[in-house]
Amino acid sequence: MLRKRYLLLYPILFLFVFKAGAQQLFRNAAAPMNERVNDLLHTLTLPEKISLLGYNSPAIERLQLPAYNWWNEALHGIARGGEATVYPQAIGLSATFNAPLAREVANTISTEARAKYNLAVQQHRHVQYLGLNFWTPNINIFRDPRWGRGQETYGEDPYLTATMAGAFVQGLQGDVPGMLKTAACAKHFAVHSGPEADRHSFNAIIDEKDLRETYLYAFKKLVDGKVESIMCAYNRVNSQPCCTGNTLLQDILRHEWKFGGQVVTDCWALDDIWLRHKAIPTREEVAAAAVKAGVNLDCANILQDDVMKAIKKGWLSAADVDSALSASLRTQLKLGLYDAAGASPYSHFGADSVNNNYHARLAREAARESMVLLKNDGILPLQADKYASMLVTGSNSASLEALMGNYHGVSGDMVTFAAGLAKAAGPGMAMQYDQGCDFTDTVHFGGIWASQNCDVTVAVIGLTPLLEGEEGDAFLSASGGDKSTLSLPRSQIAFMKKLRAAHKKPIVAVITAGSAVDAAAIAPYADAVILAWYPGEQGGNALADIIFGKYSPAGRLPVTFYKSLQDLPDYKDYSMKNRTYRYFKGAVDYAFGYGLSYTKFDYAWQTAPAKTYHSNDTIRVSVAVKNSGAFDGDEVVQAYISYPNMERMPVKELKAFKRIPVKQGAQEIVELAIPVAELQKWDLSQHAWKTYKGTYKLNIGKSADNFVLTREFFLAQD
Repeated sequence: MLRKRYLLLYPILFLFVFKAGAQQLFRNAAAPMNERVNDLLHTLTLPEKISLLGYNSPAIERLQLPAYNWWNEALHGIARGGEATVYPQAIGLSATFNAPLAREVANTISTEARAKYNLAVQQHRHVQYLGLNFWTPNINIFRDPRWGRGQETYGEDPYLTATMAGAFVQGLQGDVPGMLKTAACAKHFAVHSGPEADRHSFNAIIDEKDLRETYLYAFKKLVDGKVESIMCAYNRVNSQPCCTGNTLLQDILRHEWKFGGQVVTDCWALDDIWLRHKAIPTREEVAAAAVKAGVNLDCANILQDDVMKAIKKGWLSAADVDSALSASLRTQLKLGLYDAAGASPYSHFGADSVNNNYHARLAREAARESMVLLKNDGILPLQADKYASMLVTGSNSASLEALMGNYHGVSGDMVTFAAGLAKAAGPGMAMQYDQGCDFTDTVHFGGIWASQNCDVTVAVIGLTPLLEGEEGDAFLSASGGDKSTLSLPRSQIAFMKKLRAAHKKPIVAVITAGSAVDAAAIAPYADAVILAWYPGEQGGNALADIIFGKYSPAGRLPVTFYKSLQDLPDYKDYSMKNRTYRYFKGAVDYAFGYGLSYTKFDYAWQTAPAKTYHSNDTIRVSVAVKNSGAFDGDEVVQAYISYPNMERMPVKELKAFKRIPVKQGAQEIVELAIPVAELQKWDLSQHAWKTYKGTYKLNIGKSADNFVLTREFFLAQD
């Protein structure tokens, strides 16, 4: 009788097993993506779905879905996840004006990510910073040099930001159709660039013209480029919290731009809405508002804790949860997280793919391409046979912080400036090291006597991420991570004066920073000044390559170096009036796009612009660039548009650029293309883009204030 019962149960058990197997459609990499997403949605229970709405997603044991932690960073290399190649901070990478380089840097970062993920999964580790999605890049506009997190951005220009960050996203996400090598995330959406101290309660007031032309430009370009994710910001914009406001998340992002990817909150941004903005009274109402606005993932736990409460109160439905979760599941499926082991084309990456020789060489290349020569009285490059001794000094000359920037990884091959210069100088040069100064003491200094007795001194000074950075992380900042001044530390200025007063021998000043600083204050006390940014693990070798002439510097400033903060509007004013090179009309110390070289380049039109264009045309020009100097070197050809004299038009605007190597005595042809659609401006009365009829200028130059070739053209109205 017992055997008969088992026989009767067998068909039922078989059907259950068969049905359970059929529900594994989501694991079939060959199935259509929407079918896979829908299958997984229908397989999960409502409580399980809600548990997956937070960044720290638990395992679903019955479906053999492992835990997954979404929190991950890769601004300039995998951050906080152990051994990884440390590339130049984002602001430095932008200073290369080299989009293909940015793409390759990101490609190697995604390779390391895959390798580290593979190694972690093999050891059943599903922890923070070892996943395959990255909350990178930061494409906020660096509108004011006081913002501590400006180092994470690509500078003050929307076009440069969109171009460099767009290339970075391509490198992260890979080029396999339907798959993601890693998932990139454009942040912080939107109108977010300080103040750090008030970011959890700040209300950015902005009109539609500045919003569209400046703050949303790069986001739109990256959405068009299929960035997988968007992170909403902490602040409010025109009184709407960024993570629940319909204007940004629904009207613009979802409906107008047709973004179908994932929206993730900045971390604990939903808590800010009810605790600090006080825009919505309770957690449950915030949870409902966020889901309704289109948030898919919470970098905190409000959605995990309070969505069910909102459903019970009738503010949300199970269908709303499905809609919220579907984007995150789609991202995971594109990443291949639920595919069979070995199915991914990236499954073979292992330990030898992390911080290997190629990545180190690329980090060195990126670092030296990023460095900007601000001043050179002819002392550089140093001819090693002329100098028997050198002093390397300054507060940042042996600093790891000055190499790494914020949101950084850790490499076992960090080359400080002192170490790089010592290695390049070799055993035949008498080299000394002395810290010389710190960040505070304006009276006591070291290295003065050594400097007097050495043939040349290299003084590495400037800021570190402890003085400028994110709220809390920059713990030496007196302004909550921001800067209250453009000045370098007073101790460093006093040190430079002391060095110069001690002798007339050559002094090379090297400044580390992630923002505009008052470099002019120390320029009189140095024969040459190099801006090194936060150059990453190979910073010391890169600096040595430049100082000893193995490489001619060609970095360009992605931000304006103002004479004084008094020239700028109030920090909390988000209007673009009198901000950045696009609208600032005063004198500056160093212009956007500025950077010196060891060699000289001459320009001539190869193909000049036409006299008239229409709205559907593309302006195509070519420029002959001849290296008439004494060194091989790179030149960065920059194309700026000057607009008709109309209200609120930019003074000038970068619309094309190209970095090109040119051998000594050789000539290269640089081709540039600018779609006329790029010259549209926002019409406040029509709430739409408009092509304005009138006379424009195309300016080819070496910086925003140094135009070499200029031609007028007329833009006709169709």
